[in-house]
Amino acid sequence: MKIKKGDTVVVIAGKDKGKVGKVLEAYPAQQRVLVDGVNIISRHTKPKSAQDKGGIIKKAAPIHVSNVMIYENGTATRVAYKMLNGKKVRVSVKSGQVLDKEFVKAAKKEAKAQAKADAPKAKETKAKVAKAEKPAKEAKATTTKKVAEKKTTVRKTVGNSGK
Repeated sequence: MKIKKGDTVVVIAGKDKGKVGKVLEAYPAQQRVLVDGVNIISRHTKPKSAQDKGGIIKKAAPIHVSNVMIYENGTATRVAYKMLNGKKVRVSVKSGQVLDKEFVKAAKKEAKAQAKADAPKAKETKAKVAKAEKPAKEAKATTTKKVAEKKTTVRKTVGNSGK
């Protein structure tokens, strides 16, 4: 089923059309979901003993999964599946966001761990680059001095020969 426990859904058909609620339970074998505040039924109960009271109990009943859609950012959206990092995940068709919260948490945790692992390498790389640039800067400075000296000697000789 494309709808799971914990999803926020909107009813798209039936007497409760337009209502938004959270999925409390999913029954994949029956293709039904139990949504909070949707499809409320009345059940008449008899008293089981002298102390119990009978009466009318109102409770939510399961609704068919085809009558609900995922509710995201104020609108209903369809669900698609994509393979990300070798896992099949549910994705919103409208926004492209991943709907599986566990996958998102795991991806963030993995990214954070990767960033921690890369931090020392980045420092080492910066140090290596600085060491490599130092001799290059010194070499450039010496060449600049030599070029400047040659120019001054050339000017002096040209200036003397012109007299």
